[in-house]
Amino acid sequence: MISRNNNRVRPPTLLEAALPVVILVGLLALSIFLFGDVSSEGANQVALLFASMVAALIGRWIGHPWSEIKEAVTDGVSVAIGAMLILLSVGALIGTWSMSGTIVSMVYYGLEILSVKYFYVATCILCALVGMSIGSSWTVAGTLGVGLMGIAATLHLSPEITAAAVISGAYVGDQMSPLSDTANLAAAVVETEIFPHIRHMLWVTVPIFVLSCGIFYFLGIRSEEAAGAINLEEVQRVLESSFTISPVTLIPMVVILVLALRKIPASISIFSGALLGGIIAVVIQPEAVQRFADDPDLPAMLASLKGVWKALFGGYAADTGFPGLNALVSRGGMNSMLDTVWLIIAALTFGSILEHCGMLGRILAPMLKRAQSAGRLVATSTLTCVGCNVMMADQYIAVALPGRMYRTVFLRRGLSPRNLSLVLGASGTITSPLVPWNTCGAFMAATLGVATRDYLPYCFFNLLSPLVVVAFGLIGFRILPLEGHEAKEEVPQAEGAILEHVMEPFGRQR
Repeated sequence: MISRNNNRVRPPTLLEAALPVVILVGLLALSIFLFGDVSSEGANQVALLFASMVAALIGRWIGHPWSEIKEAVTDGVSVAIGAMLILLSVGALIGTWSMSGTIVSMVYYGLEILSVKYFYVATCILCALVGMSIGSSWTVAGTLGVGLMGIAATLHLSPEITAAAVISGAYVGDQMSPLSDTANLAAAVVETEIFPHIRHMLWVTVPIFVLSCGIFYFLGIRSEEAAGAINLEEVQRVLESSFTISPVTLIPMVVILVLALRKIPASISIFSGALLGGIIAVVIQPEAVQRFADDPDLPAMLASLKGVWKALFGGYAADTGFPGLNALVSRGGMNSMLDTVWLIIAALTFGSILEHCGMLGRILAPMLKRAQSAGRLVATSTLTCVGCNVMMADQYIAVALPGRMYRTVFLRRGLSPRNLSLVLGASGTITSPLVPWNTCGAFMAATLGVATRDYLPYCFFNLLSPLVVVAFGLIGFRILPLEGHEAKEEVPQAEGAILEHVMEPFGRQR
């Protein structure tokens, strides 16, 4: 957003632009040192809001009115309303699925199908297949991923590696499905078609996915001995003694997948699955629902309603007599996602101020000046996408902003927009779950129950994708030249004009 008070606004200096980022990095490091695993429960949010205040003060110092800074924050946070609704819906879903036996049934049947040796690689492949069919990594993680995490816990397998396998597979689908909103955004923002974009993505996605599956298979072999002492039949008997195991309890997951295929918004699909889970809980596990309501004076029907309602907002707390099973199903509820919602609001507040006041563009401009070759341009645009995920805290912004910034530059260098759409998909989309305060990182951590920094080292697909794109760019592999039909606009020839075009969306004054 460009300030309406152009005569009183000046561009930020590099020091002014970088100061809020440096302060944020320092505060986040201090937060992790002081609070450790619980830093995301409030300490990181305070760090982000403090850095936002510093950025706002600098913005006011260089001439931006408070009213416009406030408007920028409001607009920036509003883009994540949909993500917040999905988060709350997932919390409700986990609560009712825990109570209905849906998660327990997924674990029970999964133990019969999935072997320990192949569990990690099977998880990655299964999530990739479902992700490509529905085009939503969040839906995959919030449904199938939750069940797979339960199976891993039952088998005493690593929750960190399992979460990484879920995320790796889910983002293969998010990157390669023509139904994916981020894949369509990457193609649209550079003005290319979705299927040529996906075909070009195959050169990066396929080899990295195969390599990731190989690593997960190797990790599964190493984990087999640790899980070998578990008596699976005894585990299944415990599950059967505490819940009614039935394919009927899996109906909510099927319904969600069907709704996703029909392109029903994720928040509506997931919350519908949560409500259906509550209905099935009343039908299949009536005693558990009424016991959870903890109000013996109520008639059975009202007690059931209270129990489902309670699970939707507060999660389910089981008392089965088996501590391990209690830990598996005592979770969920909308209120379990509130720390994550707070984190997203704080992160987007920070990013919105950086964008509005021109600080992001000022930080990125020197990088663009040095990107003279095609390889360096690919590397610079990749780094910009990753930086946007860190500073702007949302994958859609990390795809749309660099796409808007670099499209003209790629055209001027005689490079096809498909090169840029490849960068946007393989770095803007893929690295978003690796940042704890990014909407995707916060969602995955809250949904799968594993801190972002704990699963990050095992997200091989997400870590390798941007590196391979940069390597391909530097060696010139699959760098497509500009075709005649792709040059749809007059592009500026002077480097100074390019920089002005890049800086314009970020409030730089001419």
